[in-house]
Amino acid sequence: MIVITGATGALNGATVDHLLERFPPSEIAVAVRDVARAQRFADRGVQVRRGDYDDSDSLTTAFDGADQVLLVSSSDPGADATALHRNAIDAAVAAGAGRILYTSHQGAGLDSPFKPARDHAATEQMLADSGVAWTSLRNGFYAHSLDFVMGDWRETGVVSIPVDGPVSWTDRADSAEAAAAILTSDGAYEGPTVLTARDAPTMTEVAAIASQVVGRKIQVSIVGEEQWVADRVAAGANEFMARFTLGIFVAAHDGRFAGTDPLLGELLGREPRTTRDFLVSSERAT
Repeated sequence: MIVITGATGALNGATVDHLLERFPPSEIAVAVRDVARAQRFADRGVQVRRGDYDDSDSLTTAFDGADQVLLVSSSDPGADATALHRNAIDAAVAAGAGRILYTSHQGAGLDSPFKPARDHAATEQMLADSGVAWTSLRNGFYAHSLDFVMGDWRETGVVSIPVDGPVSWTDRADSAEAAAAILTSDGAYEGPTVLTARDAPTMTEVAAIASQVVGRKIQVSIVGEEQWVADRVAAGANEFMARFTLGIFVAAHDGRFAGTDPLLGELLGREPRTTRDFLVSSERAT
């Protein structure tokens, strides 16, 4: 039995879809906070169980009988993510899971300027200390985040950033498909497992690609950290979220998202989608 948390989200929901191409639905369960939102899986014969990281008792029941559990990382910027992940890991251990998998992030590190990277590193340490076999899926930064971090560049022709640095922008759908492949690999991947696109362009390079895609010059303006935060707040952003996002740029500037690895393509059996692919599809959608 494979139990997948966060299956009502885009990432792990897609992973379940791929697993259903490989396993009968009776061998898959999803653990979700709101079972009503998982009706599409119930309609296909997948067990839908209530599981909330903030409710340890629900998790123990949700993980019952699991050979493998895939834990999605907390997506709430203001949450105590490590405490929530601790609850989930403890419950998986108590349920007797043979392997715990976790959706981590490239650049996980306790000293990272990007808070989720610190949470991922702390969670990986908890997994290493759990006594259970574990796999941490260190996904590259999801390419759909470009729509957020690039701001209103389509209207202004300018991408305003605090600092620049390389990022291996990775398609979330590719990450989901790779997770399904790893779940069916009979434990072939241990510990931190890096899953990234083939390249890691800087934002200046992303803007050059965007220029080619839209057929007009897209410029990059590097304004500095405090000015960028001030501009965001002046535009209506919450300062907490502005500084949270600043951490992405600073970590990129430090080279924490620069590494690439061929494993994602090997698992997919094809080339992973590129930054250009994302910008082209995003442009078509506008």
